[in-house]
Formats: sequence, structure tokens, C-alpha cells
Amino acid sequence: MTIQIALFSLYFLLVFAIGWYCLRLTENETDYWIAGGKLGWLLGGATMGATHASAGTFVGTIGVIYTAGWSFAWIVLSIPIAYWFMAAVLAPRFTRSKKLTLPAFIEERYYSTAVRRLAAAIILIATVVYVQAQVIAGGIIGNIVFGISREAAMVGFTIILIAYTALGGMIAVVYTDLIQLIVMIAGVCAALPLAIRQVGGVDALMTSVSAVKPETFTWESFTPALLFTMGIAFTLGTIATPEKLVRLYAMRDMRAIRRGVLLAIVVATGLNLMIFVIALASIVLFPALPSGDLAMPMIARTVLPTVLGSVLLAAVAAAIMSTVDSLMLVAGSALSHDIYGTLRPESSPVKRLWIGRLGILIVGTVPVVLILSGVGEGELVQFIVLLFTALMASSFFVPVVVGVYWKRATREGAVASMLGGVVTCFSWEIWGSPGIDPVLPGLIASASLFVLVSLLTPPPPESAVAPYFDPVPF
Repeated sequence: MTIQIALFSLYFLLVFAIGWYCLRLTENETDYWIAGGKLGWLLGGATMGATHASAGTFVGTIGVIYTAGWSFAWIVLSIPIAYWFMAAVLAPRFTRSKKLTLPAFIEERYYSTAVRRLAAAIILIATVVYVQAQVIAGGIIGNIVFGISREAAMVGFTIILIAYTALGGMIAVVYTDLIQLIVMIAGVCAALPLAIRQVGGVDALMTSVSAVKPETFTWESFTPALLFTMGIAFTLGTIATPEKLVRLYAMRDMRAIRRGVLLAIVVATGLNLMIFVIALASIVLFPALPSGDLAMPMIARTVLPTVLGSVLLAAVAAAIMSTVDSLMLVAGSALSHDIYGTLRPESSPVKRLWIGRLGILIVGTVPVVLILSGVGEGELVQFIVLLFTALMASSFFVPVVVGVYWKRATREGAVASMLGGVVTCFSWEIWGSPGIDPVLPGLIASASLFVLVSLLTPPPPESAVAPYFDPVPF
């Protein structure tokens, strides 16, 4: 326990020091929100891959496979498809006009400040949902490492995240993401062979899993319709989440984007495949856990030697931090740059940055308050993550992707699409059939309203479509 506490304390001090140092490197809003838009492929790909690997990967995926079986694992196939689409289809047009935020793109393409504020409000609300999942996982890790209550661990974990993210902005996030990605890879690579050896090898693992939980290798836990629609949520949600889209703006050019996205594909796919096997080992080693979300922490705590177990727990913490810091940054920019900045355009850049830091504080604090109040308590982490991706796909996939390929799309169509998508998605989550992920009805509503309302309203001005449709000069 003493070794774990020492390692984690050093780790947290390191990321805080990076945040403090990056404060000195941040000279303007462009530096703070998109790292100056000058990232190369290594840093750009590392931060994208680290952002993808979250509590949903290290805690939630294992939790779902532990609880419901192997059928959930096929969704990993959505990762390379989603990232290929971002690099090959979306980025060449989306990055022609480089902005600081996704809502700023929405404003330019749909020639309306009000639409920009709507997009920012959706991001703020949805981000709170996603951060909840990460905070729950952070509470589990803090409870195991430091022996404190989960509630206290959630609060402490959130304070650390808010501190270094608010200080250094995107530059701090990028450099800490690189370190966190290295820690994640080291943790999983250390855990995988030891977990397999603990259960007697690969052949013994498969035999033992079938004996302990026969339904693991069947398709009985999820209906085909639910699996398919969850795959849609992960694929389109990966493409449309603002924290990933803004990284396209942060990389210097299309060459860096292509190479960076390839790195993210390799890292994310490799981590997921190894984690799937660790999940199977946890079924054999701990057949009666009260929650599947405890499987990864139990592997670290009881299967691995103390130092390697600490590294694995640090990998889980790194996965959580690398995602939450990006989400906080997106939320802060939504409040300061897209809402306050449009309401008070005469405000100074310094004041907007402080408003952004306030947004980071709010988005980091509200999820903790909600969890402590009982909202989201007891939910598997991955299902909270899945709701977030469904909301992002329902809100932004159509306006962003179709918007840069269809000239006739209008601001009225974008408003109807975003509102219709998010309301339908939320409504289906509450009242709809549990056999279909809410992303499907949300996406259908979003696309239908986008096309119908756009065709019934006046076409957009040429100034709105020119940046994305005019030929690129050579």
C-alpha cells in the first residue's frame, strides 16, 4: 500500500507540474484551446489515442464483458472504421477553416451565433454525463489505492484534474496525454501475461471461462439489434465527439492528421484487444464480484506484484485523466469562447480565459455533486459512456459531416437536427425499448429533420459554404 501511495503521489505531482509549466507556454487563446494548431503526428496521435482510452476502456469494457459476455467485444471493430472516416472523409473539408471549437465551426457553416450557442449548451450538458462515468471509476481506484471512501476519492481525483487542466489548457493536456498513454500501454502489457499465467495459459483460460460462466461466449446477453445499434453509437459517437474533432484543429496539417490518426487506431485497437483477454481472466479469477466494474482493480490488487499492480492502477487512472481533462477543456471553451464570448464580444482574451477556467471548474464539479446525490449511482461505467456517445452522434454527426458535403444545408436544418436528435435520444433512453440503443432513433430524427427543414427554408449564403466547398488552391 505504501508503494502504491508513493507512486500515485509522484504521478499526480508530475502532471500538476506539467500543468504549471505549460501555463508559461500559453500566450493566447489559440495556445490554450488547440495548442496553437501546430501539433505534429506523434503528439497529435498520442493525445487522440489517450483521449479515446478512458474509464470506459479500462473499467467499463471489462465490466460489461465480465457481466454480459464476449459479444460486447465486437464493438472494437468500430474504432478503426471511425478514425479512418475522420481522417479520410471528414478532416480534408472540416479543417479547411481552422477554428478553436466545434461550436465555432457550427457558427461559420450555419451563419448563426444562436446555433453556435445551442451547440455549446448541448456539449456542456452531455459532458457532465460523460464525466460522471470517469469520476465513478476514479472513486474506485482511489478507494483501492489510498484506502479512503469512494466519495472522498472522487472529490480528490476531480480536484487534481481541474488543477492541471485549468492551469495549462490544451498544451498541458497534450503533454500529460503522452505520458498517460505510455503508462496505459505499460500497465496493460504488464498485466496481460501475468493474468493469463495465473489461470494456466490461454487454452485453460477459454475452458475455465466456459465452465464458470457458460453464457460468456454466446450471443444471449444482448440482442442482435442492441449490439448493432451500440456499434453505431460507438462509431458515429467517436467521429462526432467535440474533444476528438478539436484535435483535428490542433494538428498542423493533413499529413500530421493522417499519421496521427493511424497511431490512434493502432493504440486504441491494441489496448482494447488486450483488455478483452484480461476481462476473460477476471471471470475465472473473481467469479462472484458484486459489480463488473471492480474486475480491473481486483486484477491489479490481487493478481499482480505490488509494483506492477500499481502500474496497472496508474494506467486506469491515466485513462480516466486523459479523457476528463479533454472533456473539461471542451466544456470550458464552450462556456467562454462560444457562449460568453458571443454575448460579450468586446471582452478581453484574458477575461475569456478565466471564464473558460470557470467552465472547467463547473463541469468538473457538477458530476461529483450529482453522483453524491445518487444520480447515476450503481450504473456500469460503460453504459454511461455509451449514452454520451449516443448523444454526440445524435446531435453533431449529421450537422458536421453532412454539412461539409451538402451545400443546401441551412441553419434552420441544423437547429432542428441538433435539438431533434438530442431530445429523441434522451427520450428513448428514458421511455424507449431497451432492446435498441437510443442512438438509432436519435440519428433518424436528426437526419430526417436536417434534410426536411433545410429543403423547406431558404438556401445558405455563399459565404457560409465557400470555405468548405470552393476548390482548394494549389
